[in-house]
Amino acid sequence: MLHQRARWNVNDINEETADRLAGELGIQPLIARLLAVRGFHDTEQTKTFLYGGTEHIHDPFLFDGMKEAVERIRLAIERGERIRIYGDYDADGVSSTSLMIRLFRQFDCSFDYYIPHRVHEGYGLNRKALDHAKRNGVSLLVTVDTGISAREEIAYASEIGIDVIVTDHHEPPEWLPEAVAIINPKKPGCPYPYKYLAGVGVALKLAQALLGHWPDELIEIASIGTVADLMPLTGENRVIVRQGLKVMRSTSNHGIRALLGAAGVECKDVSETHIGFSLAPRINASGRLHSADDAVRLLTTDVLQEAEHLAHDLDTLNKERQRLVDDMTKHAFAMIEENMTTEQLPSVIVLAHETWNVGVIGIVASKVLDKFYRPTIILGIDSETGLAKGSARSIAGFDVYRALTHCGDLMEHYGGHQAAAGMTIHKDHLHELSKRLNRLADEWLTEQDFVPLLQADIVCGLSEISVDSIRQLDLLAPFGMGNPSPRFLFNGLTVRELRSIGKERQHIKLVLAQAATEAGTGTEAVDAVGFGKGESLEFISASSHLDVLGELSINEWNGTRKPQIMIKDLRVGHVQLFDWRGANLSARMGELARRMAAGQRMDVVLFGEADSLPWKTAAANCAVWVVTHVGRVLPGNELAKMSRLSEATDVILGSLPGTLSELDTAIGAAAGAERFYAAFADGGSKESATMPSRDMFKLVYTSLLRGEAGSQERFSAMLRGLSKRSGLSEKLIRFMIEVFEELGFVEGKQGGFIPIPSPAKKELSESIKYKRRSSLAEIERHLVYTSGKEIAEWFFARHAEAQKRTEKDVLEGIV
Repeated sequence: MLHQRARWNVNDINEETADRLAGELGIQPLIARLLAVRGFHDTEQTKTFLYGGTEHIHDPFLFDGMKEAVERIRLAIERGERIRIYGDYDADGVSSTSLMIRLFRQFDCSFDYYIPHRVHEGYGLNRKALDHAKRNGVSLLVTVDTGISAREEIAYASEIGIDVIVTDHHEPPEWLPEAVAIINPKKPGCPYPYKYLAGVGVALKLAQALLGHWPDELIEIASIGTVADLMPLTGENRVIVRQGLKVMRSTSNHGIRALLGAAGVECKDVSETHIGFSLAPRINASGRLHSADDAVRLLTTDVLQEAEHLAHDLDTLNKERQRLVDDMTKHAFAMIEENMTTEQLPSVIVLAHETWNVGVIGIVASKVLDKFYRPTIILGIDSETGLAKGSARSIAGFDVYRALTHCGDLMEHYGGHQAAAGMTIHKDHLHELSKRLNRLADEWLTEQDFVPLLQADIVCGLSEISVDSIRQLDLLAPFGMGNPSPRFLFNGLTVRELRSIGKERQHIKLVLAQAATEAGTGTEAVDAVGFGKGESLEFISASSHLDVLGELSINEWNGTRKPQIMIKDLRVGHVQLFDWRGANLSARMGELARRMAAGQRMDVVLFGEADSLPWKTAAANCAVWVVTHVGRVLPGNELAKMSRLSEATDVILGSLPGTLSELDTAIGAAAGAERFYAAFADGGSKESATMPSRDMFKLVYTSLLRGEAGSQERFSAMLRGLSKRSGLSEKLIRFMIEVFEELGFVEGKQGGFIPIPSPAKKELSESIKYKRRSSLAEIERHLVYTSGKEIAEWFFARHAEAQKRTEKDVLEGIV
């Protein structure tokens, strides 16, 4: 067995709807099934999703406050007032600010922008920044991606003679600021039909209203902030990102082109994935480690040389950000492993340190959550003030913002939503914060909540996937929040090839095929890649049947395009057998021990005597068990005396059993084993137990009846002659004579053998020597001289029978 990392869930599908959509829209059945399982049933609705463009964009004046905002901005332009754009330092805030800069450049107006410093000022409006604006002659402030909660700051701006227009997308507080206009789709009473725009999406709607047309020239910047801020890629966001990517693939924006180049991405190939994992991190690195100004300058410059210089700087900052994240993440992991075992892992992880950079604590919190799947708070402590700034990431079922409200008295301030939050707290209160949060988690969460959930769209066979069907998946793109990349569940796949890849062997690559059925011999093989799943390699046998949950892609190599599965999770639902015959057992056991997770245990089973183990050193940390000839399982070392074989997950069959019943005894005793390892380390050292046929016995007995072995000299001559004539070894001939002697057919005399007249009639199988050799021959036939596939098939059948016997014994015992 190999347990999946997550819980898997697959939705039911309406096959009738899928068939109808496939026929009416002319799409692949696989795509139609995906659409049906995602709730599409109306043909026109589905057409809009697949092919809809800017014709489905809503009127910006449906926003409450848009009319007032446009009038005030136009008045400022007419009067020549100084306008200031006030943004935020993340990728959405930078994109929003950059979009507004490019918008205002289209008007003959006086404007500038301001983004607060993450460390020195923090998020949102502040009085010092407003005083600075006043000194610079600003009379109108337009916020982007911020401002909805700045009630006191906007009141102060009004006092000093600055009008404020708020454009934001965050959740509004109970009491809104008294601004000239507030444009936010989530504002109570706002009739705008689409509520999930990013900050840059709201800014784009303001641009649309001011210009009087859809601003195609700004759409690629809007797509960056929308993807980076993890907005649902549905409705207008879907149009923004899809149209933005189309423009970006032939962009004239020097900054975007230069940043893509720095990330090693060709413009023509850019996708939403490149925005999320190549552009956004580099833009964010500017605000996290330095000032967001460089990122704004990059997106707004019209000078190629400046764009290339800024892109290089952001790429360098991003590498520094990656180094910081790696170091802090390793530090966090070490703190967890030093202070806790997995059994003692708290329900909520709270970690703080004075050396941690608060600009990247959110990323580190996400990485800790990914590894341990616990709500996580990572904080950086200011050694001078004692204040800790933290970032929280949470799991389904634990609303971290709600949890923080229960601890509000401990914090200077906090904010966020169900899955993420930020806070400032004095370090002296951290222990109490951790204690309260863990108490809440124990109340709110069940054991199952600590296992991640993976959603698969449909169960699929390998025969259903092709390059054409995968290419048609692009109709559903762009993928992201609200429209995730499709995931498929493939059941019962056989492993044709399995190997590790990557510089540190941290990834796996498999060649998989559909298991053969009565209807056929299986499907053409498909490649599968599992990034970061190198630890699974030791726990997948070549004889396994795998269930794989993954996404589909097209692998192109040397001009050949083939389907490929990108593995997200996998499992083996049956007991596995690994063929370790002839392997370096010490090395194999050492590697297995390194990869074993908590709760797994490796035991060794021997048949006969514990002293027969030729690799004791390798088994020094294992419980060793000995199966005797009479079917008893005895502890072979001190570790075994303190444990039970039934508790072992991994069982190494170290030596060759004397009989098949001994092997059955071991299998039955290892009732909890998920994986067996066929080492049989002494199998190659024993003489082959070839079992002579009945005709061979007849040939030898005939020679004995003729008196050819009546003396030692004649017996030796008979052995040589008969061996030469028949091709039988002298040892095998001796064995047959020993059987005859045991059965009373011949007797030894003067170093030779003579037949006994009129012996009692007996079967060869009545001889103990015959039985032992027959048993050994059968064992060698199944366990030594077979292929890996053959021994696995035989072992699985044997294991199934042993399980049935064990279950029968248990039931009879209960009754």
